[in-house]
Amino acid sequence: MHSIVVYCGSNPGKKALYAEAAYAIGKALAERNIKLIYGGGNLGLMGRVADGAMDQGGFVTGIIPNFLAKLEVAHKTLSELHFVETMHERKAKMVSMSDGVIALPGGYGTLDELFEILTWAQLRIFHGPVGLLNVNGFYDLLLLQLDKMVEEGFLRPDTRQLLVVSDEPAALLAKMEAYRLQNAENKPLDGSLYVDKN
Repeated sequence: MHSIVVYCGSNPGKKALYAEAAYAIGKALAERNIKLIYGGGNLGLMGRVADGAMDQGGFVTGIIPNFLAKLEVAHKTLSELHFVETMHERKAKMVSMSDGVIALPGGYGTLDELFEILTWAQLRIFHGPVGLLNVNGFYDLLLLQLDKMVEEGFLRPDTRQLLVVSDEPAALLAKMEAYRLQNAENKPLDGSLYVDKN
Protein backbone atom coordinates (compact mmCIF):
# COMPACT_ATOMS: atom_id res chain seq x y z
CA MET A 1 0.00 0.00 0.00
CA HIS A 2 1.35 3.38 -1.01
CA SER A 3 -1.43 5.61 0.36
CA ILE A 4 -4.17 5.28 2.96
CA VAL A 5 -7.14 7.48 3.75
CA VAL A 6 -7.83 8.00 7.45
CA TYR A 7 -11.34 8.93 8.57
CA CYS A 8 -11.65 10.24 12.12
CA GLY A 9 -13.31 12.77 14.38
CA SER A 10 -12.70 16.50 14.33
CA ASN A 11 -13.16 16.31 18.11
CA PRO A 12 -10.49 14.86 20.40
CA GLY A 13 -12.85 12.73 22.49
CA LYS A 14 -12.94 12.76 26.29
CA LYS A 15 -9.98 10.42 26.82
CA ALA A 16 -6.39 11.19 25.87
CA LEU A 17 -5.91 7.69 24.49
CA TYR A 18 -7.95 8.59 21.39
CA ALA A 19 -5.60 11.39 20.42
CA GLU A 20 -2.65 9.14 21.24
CA ALA A 21 -3.98 6.44 18.91
CA ALA A 22 -4.54 8.99 16.13
CA TYR A 23 -0.97 10.22 16.46
CA ALA A 24 0.27 6.60 16.52
CA ILE A 25 -1.47 5.65 13.28
CA GLY A 26 -0.08 8.72 11.54
CA LYS A 27 3.39 7.85 12.81
CA ALA A 28 3.01 4.19 11.75
CA LEU A 29 2.03 5.22 8.22
CA ALA A 30 5.03 7.54 7.89
CA GLU A 31 7.41 4.87 9.20
CA ARG A 32 6.19 2.55 6.44
CA ASN A 33 6.44 5.25 3.76
CA ILE A 34 2.68 5.16 3.28
CA LYS A 35 1.19 8.49 2.24
CA LEU A 36 -1.54 9.77 4.55
CA ILE A 37 -4.66 11.21 2.95
CA TYR A 38 -7.22 12.78 5.25
CA GLY A 39 -9.75 15.59 5.56
CA GLY A 40 -7.23 18.39 5.91
CA GLY A 41 -8.32 19.71 9.31
CA ASN A 42 -6.19 20.69 12.29
CA LEU A 43 -8.74 19.93 15.01
CA GLY A 44 -9.34 16.84 17.11
CA LEU A 45 -8.14 13.45 15.95
CA MET A 46 -7.77 14.78 12.42
CA GLY A 47 -5.05 17.16 13.53
CA ARG A 48 -3.30 14.50 15.60
CA VAL A 49 -3.12 11.90 12.83
CA ALA A 50 -1.60 14.51 10.51
CA ASP A 51 0.88 15.60 13.19
CA GLY A 52 1.91 11.99 13.80
CA ALA A 53 2.78 11.53 10.15
CA MET A 54 4.39 14.94 9.66
CA ASP A 55 6.57 14.59 12.77
CA GLN A 56 8.05 11.42 11.23
CA GLY A 57 8.73 13.10 7.89
CA GLY A 58 5.73 11.49 6.22
CA PHE A 59 3.86 12.81 3.21
CA VAL A 60 0.42 14.12 4.14
CA THR A 61 -2.32 15.19 1.74
CA GLY A 62 -5.30 17.09 3.08
CA ILE A 63 -8.55 17.54 1.17
CA ILE A 64 -10.93 20.12 2.58
CA PRO A 65 -14.07 21.88 1.35
CA ASN A 66 -13.72 25.63 0.92
CA PHE A 67 -16.43 26.39 3.48
CA LEU A 68 -14.45 24.56 6.19
CA ALA A 69 -11.18 26.19 5.14
CA LYS A 70 -12.88 29.59 5.59
CA LEU A 71 -13.57 28.65 9.21
CA GLU A 72 -9.79 28.44 9.66
CA VAL A 73 -9.77 24.74 10.49
CA ALA A 74 -7.38 23.73 7.68
CA HIS A 75 -4.02 22.35 8.77
CA LYS A 76 -1.26 24.80 7.78
CA THR A 77 1.83 22.58 7.53
CA LEU A 78 0.79 19.66 5.28
CA SER A 79 2.77 18.36 2.32
CA GLU A 80 -0.14 19.35 0.11
CA LEU A 81 -3.66 20.66 0.62
CA HIS A 82 -6.45 20.40 -1.96
CA PHE A 83 -9.57 22.56 -1.83
CA VAL A 84 -12.91 21.26 -3.10
CA GLU A 85 -16.44 22.62 -3.17
CA THR A 86 -18.53 19.90 -1.51
CA MET A 87 -18.29 17.09 1.02
CA HIS A 88 -19.17 14.60 -1.72
CA GLU A 89 -16.29 15.86 -3.85
CA ARG A 90 -13.99 15.61 -0.84
CA LYS A 91 -14.88 11.97 -0.16
CA ALA A 92 -14.56 10.92 -3.79
CA LYS A 93 -11.19 12.65 -4.20
CA MET A 94 -9.79 11.14 -1.01
CA VAL A 95 -10.70 7.60 -2.03
CA SER A 96 -9.53 8.06 -5.61
CA MET A 97 -6.03 8.75 -4.28
CA SER A 98 -5.85 5.80 -1.89
CA ASP A 99 -4.97 2.10 -1.74
CA GLY A 100 -6.82 1.55 1.54
CA VAL A 101 -8.95 3.19 4.21
CA ILE A 102 -8.76 3.31 8.01
CA ALA A 103 -11.46 4.62 10.33
CA LEU A 104 -10.63 5.83 13.83
CA PRO A 105 -13.16 6.88 16.48
CA GLY A 106 -15.41 9.72 15.40
CA GLY A 107 -19.00 10.86 15.05
CA TYR A 108 -21.60 11.03 12.29
CA GLY A 109 -19.12 12.08 9.61
CA THR A 110 -16.74 9.21 10.33
CA LEU A 111 -19.54 6.64 10.28
CA ASP A 112 -20.90 8.13 7.06
CA GLU A 113 -17.49 7.79 5.41
CA LEU A 114 -16.90 4.30 6.79
CA PHE A 115 -20.20 2.87 5.62
CA GLU A 116 -19.99 4.55 2.25
CA ILE A 117 -16.60 2.97 1.54
CA LEU A 118 -17.82 -0.42 2.81
CA THR A 119 -20.75 -0.12 0.41
CA TRP A 120 -18.34 0.71 -2.41
CA ALA A 121 -16.24 -2.33 -1.44
CA GLN A 122 -19.36 -4.51 -1.42
CA LEU A 123 -20.23 -3.28 -4.92
CA ARG A 124 -16.60 -3.77 -6.08
CA ILE A 125 -16.24 -0.05 -6.75
CA PHE A 126 -13.40 0.11 -4.22
CA HIS A 127 -10.94 -2.78 -4.06
CA GLY A 128 -8.58 -1.84 -1.23
CA PRO A 129 -8.76 -2.98 2.39
CA VAL A 130 -11.03 -1.11 4.82
CA GLY A 131 -9.62 -1.04 8.35
CA LEU A 132 -11.15 -0.12 11.68
CA LEU A 133 -8.87 0.91 14.56
CA ASN A 134 -11.01 -0.13 17.51
CA VAL A 135 -9.42 2.08 20.16
CA ASN A 136 -10.54 1.32 23.72
CA GLY A 137 -13.38 -0.87 22.42
CA PHE A 138 -14.96 2.22 20.86
CA TYR A 139 -16.54 0.20 18.04
CA ASP A 140 -17.44 -2.96 19.98
CA LEU A 141 -21.19 -2.30 19.82
CA LEU A 142 -21.01 -1.40 16.15
CA LEU A 143 -19.25 -4.69 15.40
CA LEU A 144 -21.99 -6.53 17.30
CA GLN A 145 -24.55 -4.73 15.15
CA LEU A 146 -22.78 -5.91 11.99
CA ASP A 147 -22.91 -9.47 13.32
CA LYS A 148 -26.63 -9.00 14.00
CA MET A 149 -27.10 -7.87 10.39
CA VAL A 150 -25.51 -11.14 9.25
CA GLU A 151 -27.63 -13.15 11.70
CA GLU A 152 -30.84 -11.54 10.45
CA GLY A 153 -29.98 -11.96 6.78
CA PHE A 154 -29.29 -8.35 5.83
CA LEU A 155 -25.54 -8.77 5.35
CA ARG A 156 -23.75 -11.72 3.77
CA PRO A 157 -20.94 -13.30 5.82
CA ASP A 158 -18.40 -12.64 3.06
CA THR A 159 -19.45 -8.99 2.97
CA ARG A 160 -19.05 -8.79 6.74
CA GLN A 161 -15.41 -9.80 6.22
CA LEU A 162 -14.73 -6.68 4.17
CA LEU A 163 -14.02 -4.82 7.43
CA VAL A 164 -10.54 -5.46 8.86
CA VAL A 165 -10.37 -4.80 12.62
CA SER A 166 -7.66 -4.38 15.24
CA ASP A 167 -7.07 -2.27 18.33
CA GLU A 168 -3.38 -1.63 17.58
CA PRO A 169 -1.98 0.39 14.62
CA ALA A 170 0.83 -1.97 13.53
CA ALA A 171 -1.42 -5.03 13.76
CA LEU A 172 -4.14 -3.29 11.76
CA LEU A 173 -1.73 -2.34 8.99
CA ALA A 174 -0.39 -5.91 8.87
CA LYS A 175 -3.92 -7.32 8.59
CA MET A 176 -4.79 -4.82 5.87
CA GLU A 177 -1.71 -5.81 3.88
CA ALA A 178 -2.61 -9.51 4.29
CA TYR A 179 -6.12 -8.73 3.08
CA ARG A 180 -4.76 -6.81 0.09
CA LEU A 181 -2.46 -9.67 -0.91
CA GLN A 182 -5.13 -12.32 -0.51
CA ASN A 183 -7.72 -10.25 -2.35
CA ALA A 184 -5.27 -9.57 -5.18
CA GLU A 185 -4.83 -13.32 -5.63
CA ASN A 186 -8.65 -13.74 -5.75
CA LYS A 187 -8.62 -16.23 -2.91
CA PRO A 188 -11.68 -16.72 -0.69
CA LEU A 189 -11.49 -14.41 2.30
CA ASP A 190 -10.88 -15.95 5.69
CA GLY A 191 -12.24 -13.44 8.19
CA SER A 192 -10.25 -14.95 11.04
CA LEU A 193 -7.13 -13.43 9.52
CA TYR A 194 -8.41 -9.89 9.83
CA VAL A 195 -10.75 -9.58 12.80
CA ASP A 196 -9.68 -9.69 16.42
CA LYS A 197 -11.55 -12.33 18.38
CA ASN A 198 -12.82 -11.43 21.84
